[in-house]
Amino acid sequence: MNLKPLADRLVVEPSEQEDVTAGGIILPETAKEKPQQGKVIAAGPGRTDEEGKRVAMEVKVGDKVLYAKYSGTEIKLDSKKVLILRESDVLAIVE
Repeated sequence: MNLKPLADRLVVEPSEQEDVTAGGIILPETAKEKPQQGKVIAAGPGRTDEEGKRVAMEVKVGDKVLYAKYSGTEIKLDSKKVLILRESDVLAIVE
């Protein structure tokens, strides 16, 4: 299944959390924090302003981004979890 996000929406593949802490403790799935970093795999064309002009997105496909902890909608896409979120939920681009 292919997703084509609309307006200022992004499809982000969250980064996997570490299974082992720095001290060597193995973390079960329930103890892991929700990831806040991921890779953009699809981006919409951008939002429209009050005058009807298209405002281009600052984030593009392939960017690594940090996003708000509880933002977006999580769905399963071809057996992997992805997030659909607004560009305004992105806090920073990781360079």
